[in-house]
Amino acid sequence: MGHTATPDTGSAATPQVGLTATEHRLANGLRVVLSQDSLTPVAAVCLWYDVGSRHEVKGRTGLAHLFEHLMFQGSANVPGNGHFELVQSAGGSLNGTTSFERTNYFETMPAHQLELALWLEADRMGSLLTALDLESLDNQRDVVKNERRQRYDNVPYGTAFERLVAMAFPEGHPYHHTPIGSMADLDAASLEDARAFFRTYYAPNNAVLAVVGDIDPEQTLAWAEKYFGSIPGHNGKPAPRDGSLPGVIGEQLREVVHEDVPSRALMAAYRLPQDGTREADAADLALTVLGGGESSRLHNRLVRRDRLAVGAGFGLLRLAQAPSLGWLDIKASSGVDADAIEAAVDEELARFAEEGPTPEELERAQAQIEREWLDRLATVGGRADELCRYSVLFGDPQLALGAVSRVLEVTAEEVRAVAAARLRPDNRAVLVYEPTGPQAEDAQDPGNAADAGNAADGGNAEGSSEEAGDEQ
Repeated sequence: MGHTATPDTGSAATPQVGLTATEHRLANGLRVVLSQDSLTPVAAVCLWYDVGSRHEVKGRTGLAHLFEHLMFQGSANVPGNGHFELVQSAGGSLNGTTSFERTNYFETMPAHQLELALWLEADRMGSLLTALDLESLDNQRDVVKNERRQRYDNVPYGTAFERLVAMAFPEGHPYHHTPIGSMADLDAASLEDARAFFRTYYAPNNAVLAVVGDIDPEQTLAWAEKYFGSIPGHNGKPAPRDGSLPGVIGEQLREVVHEDVPSRALMAAYRLPQDGTREADAADLALTVLGGGESSRLHNRLVRRDRLAVGAGFGLLRLAQAPSLGWLDIKASSGVDADAIEAAVDEELARFAEEGPTPEELERAQAQIEREWLDRLATVGGRADELCRYSVLFGDPQLALGAVSRVLEVTAEEVRAVAAARLRPDNRAVLVYEPTGPQAEDAQDPGNAADAGNAADGGNAEGSSEEAGDEQ
């Protein structure tokens, strides 16, 4: 197994005021995390399975995401589209997403409908194989392939994330491929592949169930025991492949892509510290100062001052079992070449590595991240997702409640140091897009430039469906 990043709790493990969580474990290994919040009459159910694209093997990429779709195709007592129909008719909402490191399923229900959501999740965990057939597999295989076309293959810059991930993580590394998978591997997936995948990973002892909201904890735990308790555990899960890598790539990797895109673009991925460490929080702050919005250094330099770009942003894709990725995304102004942009970026990064953030910049970045975290923890769904995340990736749901405090403890010197160590030309994969379409350069509209910060949005909200690499 690879190195597991253990969150550095320091002295800041104190939960945010008013937010508490309790953890329980059923006899079959299912971890249940409960957080009571009676401010609104709703309850969120979140179920994380410890399986993502990093668990896949060569030739079967995309299976974790494909299986996420199959989980909505019916189970023993809920045929066809019944899961959606029952939740929505009860006034709830639901979805699921797949990332490199987990697959999650979630419902937000009126509080009095909580039992229904728990029963539905338990029914598909315990009985999906009785309903899984080749027709369902073929149907969802086509859905996922179409999703790939719509989100990756047929949109401008659509394969940028996939290309940069493949460059930053070498061939054979468990993170070398993204959760969407390849068309060829999706075609090759058999019904037995899907069944074996379910038996291996969709077991209660490979999952965490979080329930947050206007709940009676004792009753909720009793329902969890009633519906999930009889599902047998499975001990055949193979150890995931080692995701550890040197902190620095050691050279600049570069690829030029000639495509029909609206404008020239420069994108890059930097290897950064693993999630759950103080260094990752420092990196998050560094990227926020450098590229987190219109007050950031790169936006001020490239867009406002030098007018080299119409959009510039830097975001963090947090990863726990491999280096995280710093994601730089710059859309060039008409007639500006990539070398000029790259030179300006390197100048700003070198200055930051030397000087670090000003007190005002650090305070603003900490406030921005704090606001994002508190907004997330303020919703029952967001809190349930974070409790699951810290349970699955780091073994302790309580760490979610102290995340804001830990970010506020990071010093300016720590922010400068991580930038100096990691935001270097020899630690990045670079992608340059050269437009091929007619009048591509002249057709730019600065108002429609992609918001680069959104490319890796979710560095502060890992479970968000908007996160780079998250597939619905």
